[in-house]
Amino acid sequence: MVAIGIDTHKATLAACAVDERGAAVAEREFSNDPAGHHALATWADSVTPGALIGIEGSATYGAALARSLLAWGLAVREVPPHLSRRERIHTRRAGKSDPGDALAIARVTLRETRLPPVRGDDASRELQMLVEARDDLVNEATRVRNRLHADLLVLTPGYQQHAARLVGVRQLAWARRALARRPELQARLARERLARLLALGRQIRALEAEVAVRVAGHPLLSLPGVGPLVAAKLLGEVGDATRFRNADAFAAFAGAAPIPASSGQVQRMRLNRGGNRQLNRALFTIALVQAGYYPPAKALLSRKRAEGKSWREALRCLKRHLARRVYRLLQPPAAVVEVAA
Repeated sequence: MVAIGIDTHKATLAACAVDERGAAVAEREFSNDPAGHHALATWADSVTPGALIGIEGSATYGAALARSLLAWGLAVREVPPHLSRRERIHTRRAGKSDPGDALAIARVTLRETRLPPVRGDDASRELQMLVEARDDLVNEATRVRNRLHADLLVLTPGYQQHAARLVGVRQLAWARRALARRPELQARLARERLARLLALGRQIRALEAEVAVRVAGHPLLSLPGVGPLVAAKLLGEVGDATRFRNADAFAAFAGAAPIPASSGQVQRMRLNRGGNRQLNRALFTIALVQAGYYPPAKALLSRKRAEGKSWREALRCLKRHLARRVYRLLQPPAAVVEVAA
């Protein structure tokens, strides 16, 4: 089997085809636009018909290219950056270059037989976009709120007694009354920031309502600690769960599986700081919620603490357990029977 690796950038695409031994047989650069996508697909078909194509950045700079190649009926895989980084040191090319990166991506595509397929614009991708848009608005609201706190501290000292957090309806209404008819420039700017904060709140609630409708009835919601937003985060980040061969592969993808760090007679495991950090954060959120009220989770944490583990280590064990449960809940009905068997 031969493979093609593509290194994506905002304006250009570097492509490299390799043979069965991983040796480069053809290299070329294309523009990252519809004409360049068509030229790349034609070139790939002429150089290595039926080749497996690996793309680094298929969700960002390479998203449009991935859609085009899929429409052409080509087999396209997502190459994680950490795999191509490791491969670059074996290309024997001085320095760092786009053709060298494409060669490393091609070799990873050739060697790694379980690379996930690139994601199309399906329902899970739409959920991911909605959650990301909501997170952006929340971050913007936090910035505006912090600036408004600074304004109120100058204009109305002691405002914390009435509007300590500026999040509730009553607190925001108090801030509006406190700023009304104040002639100072800072008060006018504060009123504008308050109006912006209220508008952001309406946008955030609208997105949250849409997310809740889209995930309604999903099996993930049966898991204690999972609400609509966390469920949408899981669905959006994972996509098609059947692309993972088992629960262990899913846990590794989420960064919830420990990494061996043994040397000589010392046998140990260490924290995995890689993986999908958004997915890892969602598992962490579920673990924290369950640790507060869910009896099975509290029992697991107590058992791990009794074994000598710290609170953080015990919580990581709970995350690893949750990764298995989430993996099963993400499977389509037919696959669930097969996994259970």
